[in-house]
Formats: sequence, structure tokens, C-alpha cells
Amino acid sequence: MSRIVIALGGNALGNTAEEQRKKIDAAAPSLIGLIKQGHEIIISHGNGPQVGMIKLGLDTASNVTDKVSNFPLPECTAMSQGYIGYHLQNGILRELRKEGMPWYVATIVSQIQVDPDDPAFKNPTKPIGAFYSEEEAGRIMAENPGMVFKEDAGRGWRQMVPSPRPIDIVEKDSILNLLDHEFIVIACGGGGIPVIKRDDGDYEGVPAVIDKDFASAKLAEICNADYLFILTAVDRVAINFGKPNQEELTEISVEKAKELAAEGHFAPGSMLPKVQAAVSFAESKPGRRAVIASLEKAPLAMKGESGTFISM
Repeated sequence: MSRIVIALGGNALGNTAEEQRKKIDAAAPSLIGLIKQGHEIIISHGNGPQVGMIKLGLDTASNVTDKVSNFPLPECTAMSQGYIGYHLQNGILRELRKEGMPWYVATIVSQIQVDPDDPAFKNPTKPIGAFYSEEEAGRIMAENPGMVFKEDAGRGWRQMVPSPRPIDIVEKDSILNLLDHEFIVIACGGGGIPVIKRDDGDYEGVPAVIDKDFASAKLAEICNADYLFILTAVDRVAINFGKPNQEELTEISVEKAKELAAEGHFAPGSMLPKVQAAVSFAESKPGRRAVIASLEKAPLAMKGESGTFISM
């Protein structure tokens, strides 16, 4: 039996509650298919569209009425973890009952420790929340010196937040305990809630966004997983993507993946962080393998019939 961490993309989960339920129901057989093969799974997920909708909704409402607070980003990330986990739990449980499998499912609201000296904090690049006029953005920055707003693709000004790398998972002991008692654990949703550890030992949330693939790699490392599955919209990683000489990759070494990344084969906003996260996990311990594949073909990838495998 292998232990597998599965990273689901936020865009694969839909933009509305109903759409998300339908997509999860469609995805559940592939996830449970891995358990039927004899493996143990841990699930993480993105929250790109979802946390953005939560933040935008609360920001907009707070501008209209003082009855709605303008919630900070860590709290919005926690909200997204809760409702996505709620739908994943129900969808997976339905499939488990259908297959007569005696597993349990639990979502852990996960805090991810980051380094307060991470260089990302000096260069916020991740846009979140509502769009503002230049005048409005200037006023907000004047009133809140720590906030950074930048013009976003001609659509208006948006808050920019850092994207630091994860260094630890606060709830790791809870996750490991649940795994030992036959739970399918859903953790590190949306990259987790970024926190820094204060001098008094307490954790404090920071306005940042952790890439969910890097968080999933850290989760897989801490859980001593054998595989990290990064599930996306394509069956395999490709070089020269979209060109006549496009080539799909079935298995590559960590060094080859680094070489192709340095040559610019992977788009920074999509495939590059997936490959980097896969490399990070694969080189963390001998024998570990990362797989980038489509959600629908995850069971086939486990048999080596789909996906791109990255290993030492």
C-alpha cells in the first residue's frame, strides 16, 4: 500500500456551490478508485476562485453597509477551507457508502507556518479581493500603510499580497493521528492559512497566499507519503506546449525537470509551480515520486498508464 497526497486544483471545483457539488461527485470515483487499489489518500485543494469570491463579496458588502465587516484574508481562507471541505466530505462519503467501504472523512482547518523573513513579503505579487479606482486604492494605502495596491491588467487596482513558501504545518499531529485511524483527511486547503510564529509561541495570521501545490508538497513530506499527485486539466506535462513540436513527458528525473523549467518550458502562472512543487517533494527523500496528471485519469496514473512521473 502507498500513501498518496492528492492536490486538487481550485478551478476544478467550480464557481458556485451547486457546480462544486456536481464536480466533486464526478471526481469522487477517481479518488476512491485509488483506495480500491489498496492505497491511502490525503486530499488538499486549491481555493483560487473561491477565496476571491469570499473576499470580494465581503469587501463589496462592507462598502455598502456598516453591518458587514471587511474580513482579513486569513479568515477568508479559513472560510473557503470550511465550505470546500464540507462539499468534499459529503461527496467522498457518498461514494464510500456506494462502494460499501468503511472509511471516515474529516477536514482540518490548516495553518501553514511561513518565515517572516521570506523574500516574498518584500514583493507582493498575488492579486486578491475587489477592484478599486486609483483614487480609492491610494486612499486605502494612505490609511493602511502596510497594504499594497497595484493596477491589475487594465481592470482596476487590487490589493497585492505575498506568496511565501511553507515551512511547517501547525496541525500536522492532528492530521497524522487521523490517518492512523483510517480517516481520509482533507487538509491544507487553498495552500493553508499563512501564519508566523511569534516570540511567545502563538501563531498569527498574515495577509498572504501560499501556492497550494507547494503546500501539498510540504503536506506529503510531513505525512511521509510515497506519492504526490498534482491533478490538473491535462493528462501529462508537455514541452513546447501548443506548438507543432509539442511533446508529452511520461517520466523525467528531478534534474531534467529543473533543466526544462530553467529553459522556460513551463508557464509561471500554471505549470511551473506544479513542476517545482513536484521536484521539491521528489528530492526530499529517496524513493518518493511526484505525478502530474488529470483528475479523471488518477487511477490510471497510479498504474503508470497516464500522467508525468518525476523522481530522483
